[in-house]
Parts: sequence; structure tokens; C-alpha cells
Amino acid sequence: MVKKIAVLAGDGIGPEVMSEALRVLKTVLPEKDWCFEAGLIGGAAYEKCGKHFPEETLTLCKNSDAILFGSVGGPLSEQHLPKWQGCESNSLLSLRKAFKFHANLRPITVWPALFPLSPLKESVLEKGVDLLIVRELLGDCYFGDHHRSGDIGYRKASDVAEYTEDQIKSIAEVAFNAALKRRKKVCSVHKANVLATSQLWRDVVRETARNYPDVTLEEMLVDNCAMQIVREPSAFDVIVTTNMFGDILSDIGAVLPGSLGVTPSASLNKDGFGMYEPSGGSAPDIVGQGIANPIAQILSAALLLRHSFQLHHEAEMIESAVAKTIQSHNVTPDLLPHNRRSEGCTTKKVTDEIISFL
Repeated sequence: MVKKIAVLAGDGIGPEVMSEALRVLKTVLPEKDWCFEAGLIGGAAYEKCGKHFPEETLTLCKNSDAILFGSVGGPLSEQHLPKWQGCESNSLLSLRKAFKFHANLRPITVWPALFPLSPLKESVLEKGVDLLIVRELLGDCYFGDHHRSGDIGYRKASDVAEYTEDQIKSIAEVAFNAALKRRKKVCSVHKANVLATSQLWRDVVRETARNYPDVTLEEMLVDNCAMQIVREPSAFDVIVTTNMFGDILSDIGAVLPGSLGVTPSASLNKDGFGMYEPSGGSAPDIVGQGIANPIAQILSAALLLRHSFQLHHEAEMIESAVAKTIQSHNVTPDLLPHNRRSEGCTTKKVTDEIISFL
């Protein structure tokens, strides 16, 4: 049976890096068994349909086996324009709601060739950085009631954070199952010394841990975790946490390699349906210059093969080729020291190098 991938390249550098990811996928996959169908999302969709997430795109995604997503959003100076107002929330949050993506997986790796770019000391990085942040996506104050009231001088606002036992148990199971395939350690991150939602989180994760006797459960308050990710990232294997804390911690983790251009992510629902996207944004300042880093998009495609189709060998092939390319220093300017960025490769050249290793 032909497997169908919905390809939502989006805005900015999205189309540029998406085309490179598709080149890599077509190198490792038999063409007759796969169909890649493009759909509109974000500002690109608004231009043609007057909506950031049109019905046609929703239908395409529903009729696909997985979604490969690029990026959405425009220049900061144009955020007041209808094309860009609410673009990211209308696109990404709508997709998350439509498909009930409850788990976001953000792997963080720092390759030795990137040590000079990392904000961390080399003595810290040499211990190894290979962690996975598992973020719950459908709860917390992002989806609770939001309220503002009062006149100037008397204004107030509230955002309601809510979690159910089932939501917490589901994301905890994702984390524990991931840990079984890694180093068998889970760190549950919360703020149970203050928040009722975190107290429930702590209790349910502890209860879930009893079903995974081979996995060691650790706990950490979120403020301490933020510090420890910077101080000793090698101590972490799998981190599982709430929507808001995960949003913040995953961005801390993403900066460790020195560039957002190498960090992929996966969003999954309980049925295993997934959306795969780079962690960086649309980077409108470099559109059309041919220097956008395609690695995060390519690694997102590898996650798609692993999680949606259990093609672990093909995923490992792509990840190995990316690692060899980074080690060869045939990379885009963002992965070189500032004084050597003029030596950086084009987006296409980097992909050519990855394909050569494949």
C-alpha cells in the first residue's frame, strides 16, 4: 500500500529546507511506495485562501499517514498585517487541536564538531549531550480559560492551568516507553512545591512509574532543571514535563548545539499519528539567500520514518549521514564560527553532502 505524506512547507525558509528533506527521503525510500502531497499552511495559505489553516489542508492531513511540517510566520515588522496576525497559533495550535497531538518529542544532541558553537564549556560537552524532552501538548494554561478585566490602574488577568489524570498518565507512558529504548532514566519536572497541577503531575507520574520497573524515575523542580540542563546536560536521558515548562526547557535545550538549525521535533497523538517539524522558525531575514540550514528539517524526516513507519534502519542511516556531514564541516554558515561564516556551504550543497554519505 502506498504511504501518503502531507507536506506543509509553510513560510519563509520552510519551502527551501523542505525540498531538501524530500530529496533525502526519496534517496532512502522506494519511490513507488510513497506519495508526497503538498498543502498550504500559514501566511502562504492566507494569501490564497484567506485562512492560515484552510479546510483543504485539514482534509489532506486527515487522508495522510503523517505530516511533514516546515515553518510558519513572517517578519516582525509585518506582524500587524492580516497575513501574519495570529499566523502561528492559527496554524500550529489548530493542527494540535485537530489531531489531538498530546506528546512533543524534542531530541537534543551536540556533536563534537559543534562544541565551539555551543554556549557551554567544552569540558561540560565532552561528557556527552544526548537527551530527549517529552512535552505534554494539550493541557496547562495554554488551553485553559484566559481572562482580562478592569480599567487602567485596576487591570487584572488570569490564565487557568488544568490537567487531568489521564492527560498526565498518557504523556508519562510516552516518556517511560522512550526511556526503555534509551538509557532507562526519566526525570519528571514540575513545581509541586507551589502548584496543585504539579502535585497531581508528581503523583500520577510516580504511579505510572510502577509499571516500568526497569526505568529509574527522578524528579526535579523546573527552576532547578533549567539550571542543571546548562550545568550538566549529560545527567539527563528523558525529561517529561508540562506544556508550559516543556515549552521553556526545550528552547534551553535547543540552544546547546549552538544553532536551532539542527534540532528536530515530533508531535504524536495516542493513535501514533504524527507531525514532524524543525524547532526553528521561518527565518524571513535569510529567505532566498540559499544559506538556510536544512539539517533540522532532514532530521525531522528521519523522526517521521522512525515513529510513524517504524523504519528504524532508514532513520538511522539519515542521522548517521547528518552526523558525518557535520563532522566534515561542509555546513551552512550558522554552524561555523563567525570569522569563518563566509566559507559556509549552500543549503543544496549541505544536502548533497548528506546524500553522498547515504
